[in-house]
Amino acid sequence: MSKTQTWLKTTTFKNYIVESALADASFRKYYRLRDGSKTALLMDSSLEKESLISFLDVTSRLQNADVGVPKIFEQNKEEGFLILEDFGTKHYLNILNQNNFKAYYTKAINTILKMQKADVAGLPLYDKVFLHAEMNLMQEWYIEKYLQATLSETQKKLIANTLDVISNIVLEQPQETFVHRDFHSRNIMLKENNKLGIIDYQDAMSGAITYDLVSLLKDCYIAYDRRVIKELALEFRDKKGLKVDNETFIKWFDFMGLQRHIKVLGIFSRLNIRDKKEGYLKDIPLTLKYVIDTAGRYEETKEFAAFLGKIK
Repeated sequence: MSKTQTWLKTTTFKNYIVESALADASFRKYYRLRDGSKTALLMDSSLEKESLISFLDVTSRLQNADVGVPKIFEQNKEEGFLILEDFGTKHYLNILNQNNFKAYYTKAINTILKMQKADVAGLPLYDKVFLHAEMNLMQEWYIEKYLQATLSETQKKLIANTLDVISNIVLEQPQETFVHRDFHSRNIMLKENNKLGIIDYQDAMSGAITYDLVSLLKDCYIAYDRRVIKELALEFRDKKGLKVDNETFIKWFDFMGLQRHIKVLGIFSRLNIRDKKEGYLKDIPLTLKYVIDTAGRYEETKEFAAFLGKIK
C-alpha cells in the first residue's frame, strides 16, 4: 500500500480513510476510500498497468453510449492507480431471487442494448482463433490438471471437433458488436438511485451479438428456469430488431453459452491451481451443468455431453 498511500496524499482524497480491499479474480486490487458519508474506490492496477489503459479507453466508449460506468476522479497512469466513483456494495447477485429476476434481467438486457451501441473501432476481435484459445483452457486446466484425467487420442479428437462446431455456430450470428465479456451478477451493481452501475469491462472486445446476453442469463453463479431464460433471450432479439426465427436464435445463444462455459471451466480450474484462489471451485458444478445440459440438446454436441458427464 505504501506507493498507493504516497500518491493518495497528492490527490483531493488525501483525507479519506483507506478501508478493506475488495476481491477480484485479476491482479488488480480495490480499496474503498471513506470520509464520513462520502466514498470512492481506489483501483490499484500496478501489477497489470496495461489493463488500466484499456479500462480508461472502454470507460470513455461506454460513457458515450450512455451506459452507467463509474466516473473517474483521479488517475496516475505511470503507477497504475485510479480513483473512481463508488457504486456501493449491492451486486445483482445479492438481490436476485425467483420473484424479481425477470424484472432485473430485463433491466440489464436494456443495458446490453445500450452497450451494443458503443464504438468498437480498434477493439480486439473475438475471432475463431480467440474463441478456440479460450475454449482450449478447458482441456488443459479442467480435464488434465484439475480432474487429472488422461485423454485418449479419440477423446482429444472428439473435443477438437466439438470446439470447431461450436465456434462455427457462434460465428454464424451477427459480429462486430461491443462485448463486455463478463456481464454477470457480480459485475452489475444496483446504485442508490435504482439505476445500474456496470464494472469490470476493461477486457471488452468486438464479437458476437449474444455473448453478453449469455453471460447475464446463463450466469456461472446463479441459475433460473430455462423456459423463462429462453423468453428473455427472445425478448432481447425482438428489442434488437433481429429478423431470425426462434430456433436459430436460441441455437446461437446456446452455442455462445457453450463457448463461454467451456472457457470458464478452464478459468475456474486455473484460478484454483495456478493462482491459489479456491473460492471459484464451488462454481464449477453449475458451469459444468450448463455445458452438459446444453450440449445434450443438440445432435452436434451430444457425444461431447456424454463424455463430459462421464469424466467429471
